[in-house]
Amino acid sequence: MQFELQHTDTQTNARAGKITTDHGIIETPIFMPVGTVAAVKAVHMREVKEDIQAQIILGNTYHLYLRPGLEILEQAGGLHKFNGWDRPILTDSGGFQVFSLSGTRKLKEEGVTFRSHIDGSKHLFTPENVVDTQRTIGADIIMAFDECTPGTADYNYAKQSMERTHRWLERGLKHFDETEGKYGYSQTFFPIVQGCVYPDLRGQSAEFVKAQNREGYAIGGLAVGEPTEKMYEMIEVVNEILPTDRPRYLMGVGTPANILEGIARGVDMFDCVMPTRNGRNGMLFTRNGIMNMKNKKWANDFSPIDPESDCFVDQQYTKAYLRHLFVADELLAMQIASVHNLAFYLWLVKEARRQIIAGTFATWKEVMVKRVSTRL
Repeated sequence: MQFELQHTDTQTNARAGKITTDHGIIETPIFMPVGTVAAVKAVHMREVKEDIQAQIILGNTYHLYLRPGLEILEQAGGLHKFNGWDRPILTDSGGFQVFSLSGTRKLKEEGVTFRSHIDGSKHLFTPENVVDTQRTIGADIIMAFDECTPGTADYNYAKQSMERTHRWLERGLKHFDETEGKYGYSQTFFPIVQGCVYPDLRGQSAEFVKAQNREGYAIGGLAVGEPTEKMYEMIEVVNEILPTDRPRYLMGVGTPANILEGIARGVDMFDCVMPTRNGRNGMLFTRNGIMNMKNKKWANDFSPIDPESDCFVDQQYTKAYLRHLFVADELLAMQIASVHNLAFYLWLVKEARRQIIAGTFATWKEVMVKRVSTRL
């Protein structure tokens, strides 16, 4: 993987860049739709590529390990062949999911023992076998196995957790460097910065991962219950330290406003389930604000879902029709809303990139943060 920093904003820390992988080019800043179980929920790959215009999607190590399992994925020739997506893929390490199973997991220095949420079977994730799992899934970018601490953790716990994450990182990197990909294309490994909401811990963690000298870096453990302002502060602390010539990935973030604020602070890559999850519940994000499509106010609004968007669903269907589908519990409602929201998120980062290159990002961002947060 290669990263070329193409443009840096003069008034903020926003950047425009280009990531080159064996499965294609990613122009940053970028949003990555989440394809948890080898699918972006309720969306065809054709739509992800052509209507949403995603350049990279996510897979989830924990879920894919349990279903369909590594044997099936390896027989298929990796996740790209299995799901028909021929552009870049990033897999998270499963750390966040495993640590979400707080009642059924045991944490030791070796790794984490947990019980499957599907059938209760017992499994062990270690820094090494998570690398092997991600080698088999075959993503272009794979993540370190980390301990994801809640945003409310006290200082001592956060420090111990961060130090364990660092020890696990060294083990994972060693194993990664001693192994090869399985499908004839290169993979890269991103370390993850932890440290909860404590600036000195975040600083220490950023210095530690920077010293590993990898092709990109992730900022984890944010958007897990801490106040938004704390999240922005931690991004600033970390990005002061991380090298400018490598991509930075903010994991699991967030709202359109969060993404714009992250871009302004020097983040290049984002992922979040929000566009699809909120979309399935009737919440649509647009460049003018947020619409709840279940509201009666849309019942006789026969204008296109989003007149300013050139996405197929936004021009094909009306607000009244989409509201009717939601009220009638029709599955198509979830599909339309998911495609719309993902297309909007991809439009947002593409437009941010255009504004960065044009030198107008700072003033545009201030206007947009307010607009995208307005309830319509």
